[in-house]
Amino acid sequence: MPTEPQNQPLVSIIVPVYNAADHIARCIESIRRQTYRNLEIILLNDGSKDVSYAVCQSYAGIDRRIVVIDKNNSGVSATRNLGMQEAHGKYFQFVDADDFIQPYATELLVQKAEASHADMVIAHYNRIEPPVSLPKTMRDTVVERVLDPILDPQHRVQTFGFLMEGPLNKDAFACGLMQEPASFYYGVMWNKLYRADIVREHPDVRCNEELDYSEDLYFNLSFIRYAQQFYALSTPIYNYVQNPDSAVHHLNPFDVLTTRFELTTYYKDLFKHIGLYEENKYRLNKFFFGVAES
Repeated sequence: MPTEPQNQPLVSIIVPVYNAADHIARCIESIRRQTYRNLEIILLNDGSKDVSYAVCQSYAGIDRRIVVIDKNNSGVSATRNLGMQEAHGKYFQFVDADDFIQPYATELLVQKAEASHADMVIAHYNRIEPPVSLPKTMRDTVVERVLDPILDPQHRVQTFGFLMEGPLNKDAFACGLMQEPASFYYGVMWNKLYRADIVREHPDVRCNEELDYSEDLYFNLSFIRYAQQFYALSTPIYNYVQNPDSAVHHLNPFDVLTTRFELTTYYKDLFKHIGLYEENKYRLNKFFFGVAES
């Protein structure tokens, strides 16, 4: 049985929304159905040109936990930064509007954070590829039919994650990070739970609004500088839906290379800060020429 809300720390779930009319209802429903009840659900409409904002407003009318913020388009980084600025929770959790989470996602993340006093919990995730043979208008309907897509044979589902279950200190987490520095597992924000105090106390822990690629990774590298305790959760809690229309599939190769070079500098600064740079120089240089999973 889930703990009653009054005994649960508040979790702020931050959802940037931009032209997500085909997916946003599925995303919001997966958050509303969480076994963990003490949620602040912040939906930030980033200047959508479709009916996304109207859908968000409709949900706010039936669930008092939902806060809708309407803003001019400024990109996902600025939108997440605004969400964190407006959030009140002890923990931050992030969900992208075209994805959805397992019903037990927040409950598991918070349980591990509270029990291990972790500043960050990182979890395995599912990558879901809708059947390409289906018309685009049917793909979302099929995915929405079950919240646990592993039971749906019509989808290709792969689970990703590198760390074994259990608590880690900063050095152990950093060593794991350097094994797979270009991975979604470490780089994205949506498979993690963050202790909000670290963000509030350190103005440099923000999404970089100048980057068009891997802005999540920049945030994580900044957060790790100040975090001390981590927990790796091996249960997949997030469903990342491959979307061929996503901006990540239309990146300029030169911009990707330039951003990766900048991120290598951030990695170098982080590992010097925690005293692990010299022993990881080779892997750091390899990262610059590596290929990230998608």
